[in-house]
Amino acid sequence: SVYESVAMSKEKNLAVLAGFCWRYDFQKKGLLERVLEGEIGDVRAVYGTYLTAPVKPMPPASTRPAGMPDLEWMVHNWYNFTWLSGDGLVEQACHTVDWVAWALGDRPPVSCTAVGGRQIPAEGGNIFDHIEINYVWDNDARGFLAQRQIPGCYNENLLTILGTKGTGKIGKRGSTISDLKGNITWKYEGPKPNMYQQEHDEFFASIRSGKFINDGDRMINSTMMALMGRTAGYTGREVTWEEAKNSEVALVPEINNG
Repeated sequence: SVYESVAMSKEKNLAVLAGFCWRYDFQKKGLLERVLEGEIGDVRAVYGTYLTAPVKPMPPASTRPAGMPDLEWMVHNWYNFTWLSGDGLVEQACHTVDWVAWALGDRPPVSCTAVGGRQIPAEGGNIFDHIEINYVWDNDARGFLAQRQIPGCYNENLLTILGTKGTGKIGKRGSTISDLKGNITWKYEGPKPNMYQQEHDEFFASIRSGKFINDGDRMINSTMMALMGRTAGYTGREVTWEEAKNSEVALVPEINNG
């Protein structure tokens, strides 16, 4: 249905803004433009991380008010149920998935495998608190992603892009490119506006000018990559792009009208 909606938006010449806000961050955009222009050669591997603490920890079952139905309890604690949040990968680390997709030119991967699980008690929730995904592209390029939401651990949200001529990084020192010997050959030194404001400034400007921004295609691509990664992790299977795209799996509980 989302594919159809995006196609309709193009036919009607409508503006569509996706939530992948890093695409409008000058530092990240400056790096990825150079990568896609070939400055580090052919991209062979990408590694992204989103390692953090739990966003909305599931409270103890003992705090549930007496008589509260299961559905209401789930909605109050939506982050901890896959059918409501998608889980930590799809809800949060999808931004790192989007980085990986961006670095590979927003081309869909052929397949992926993943490992993951639950390290700390979920108190009735059913999302993984860590997952690691391995994507494969048609030219045998690889994308790796590590996501974790566990308290008291090392936190990180970075990206490394390995090319045949050098390395691109979204790191703690900003966006950089280095040669094969590790010497930094480029570092972003330009303005650093707030990416959320920049995103909306560009969106509104596109509407006023009639040159509408439509992020629909890449929104679908990055979101589907996150979904196929989650599916691979939760099932233990290799999942192809076509399987993910054509899946009829529904996570929403069936409605009982009885």
